[in-house]
Amino acid sequence: MATKKLNLDNFLPYRLSIASNALSERIATEYQSRFGLKIPEWRLMAVLGEGKPLTQRELVAATRMDKVTVNRAAKALADRQLIARLAHAADGRSHHLELTETGRSLYDAIAPTALASEARLEANITPEERSTLLTILAKLTAAAEDYG
Repeated sequence: MATKKLNLDNFLPYRLSIASNALSERIATEYQSRFGLKIPEWRLMAVLGEGKPLTQRELVAATRMDKVTVNRAAKALADRQLIARLAHAADGRSHHLELTETGRSLYDAIAPTALASEARLEANITPEERSTLLTILAKLTAAAEDYG
């Protein structure tokens, strides 16, 4: 039996990575030039912008970025006084991170830009395709988490 050849154009993990990178690169330039943020920094702000203070460990889980990337992004945001570290009541070694007033103002300025970018991209697909894509992505994420 012949070994099946890998075709990257049809290899789902590769295509997902390429799509993700293309989308991230498309908006990264805008975030960097307009707001001085790198993608990892914006991802932390976006998660914290939902309103709940989180530890760095929780941010790693929420963003799927590695600890070093989250740490560097958090430091950069703290240096710009966009996030604050709050003592963790139950764990003295840990801190909760949350947006400062300045961070919240920047988040509020960026959110419409992010939504406009999303709308431009989504103009290429139907609402049904969007719904199907989100369902598929949720299934693939769950399968990847259960993979073992």
